[in-house]
Amino acid sequence: MDERKPLESHVLKIVDMSKEELDEFTGAFKLRQIKKRQFIVQPDFISNYRTYVVNGAFRSYVTALNDDHTIQFALDDWWVGDINSYIYQQPATMFVVAIEDSSILQIDFVTEQKLKATNHKFETFFRISAERTSAYHQRRIISALTRTAEERYDDFMAIYGSVSLRLPQYVLASYLGMTTQFLSKIRNSKAKKR
Repeated sequence: MDERKPLESHVLKIVDMSKEELDEFTGAFKLRQIKKRQFIVQPDFISNYRTYVVNGAFRSYVTALNDDHTIQFALDDWWVGDINSYIYQQPATMFVVAIEDSSILQIDFVTEQKLKATNHKFETFFRISAERTSAYHQRRIISALTRTAEERYDDFMAIYGSVSLRLPQYVLASYLGMTTQFLSKIRNSKAKKR
């Protein structure tokens, strides 16, 4: 399988490009194979790459008071990274680790800047992607502040039910802002109601 095909399909859902433009765009990304538990971003190091997940799964998280807080996870056809570190070329504050063996495509910061300067469609792709990501994170913050733990779980399962099967329970619990014990309690309660 051509590892760039998923990225090509992803790009064409957002911006129309000619075959030549698509080849130039996707050709700027480098393929990497990542093993389970391998880190691609760590705090205090600058995140030099924007990462597209061809297949596999990742978790981005921060630690505070000896506890992990999952900020994001990413599976096939998603993006992952410490975007603040990447955009501002400042030391990262998050860990990004593979939770499955994975294939990724990465573009470095300098190459991306040059690419965007050559064609407005390339810049449009990154702008639209950033807008969608910003809107998603706003919805997530509002949900975390206004919904109960059970409501957050129900919302997640309604949208990402199949995704939950690929996530370790501690990752899902951390993402939803609860302990693994509380997540188990919610799941057991729902199983009894069926």
